[in-house]
Amino acid sequence: MAIKPAYVKKTGTLLMERYPEAFSTDFEHNKELVTELTNIESKNVRNRIAGYVTHKLGSAAEA
Repeated sequence: MAIKPAYVKKTGTLLMERYPEAFSTDFEHNKELVTELTNIESKNVRNRIAGYVTHKLGSAAEA
């Protein structure tokens, strides 16, 4: 089963908009938050969303 990048980006962006103060640049922390805030059962999808959020926050912090 292929995971569409648009799904990962859309879900990650939606989570960052709804909970802007909850996420950080720590992948492990973000991974736990994605598990708590969504009903995603797939570990692979959860990790991709958490990685996307971590990447976006890390690149925003550098800019």
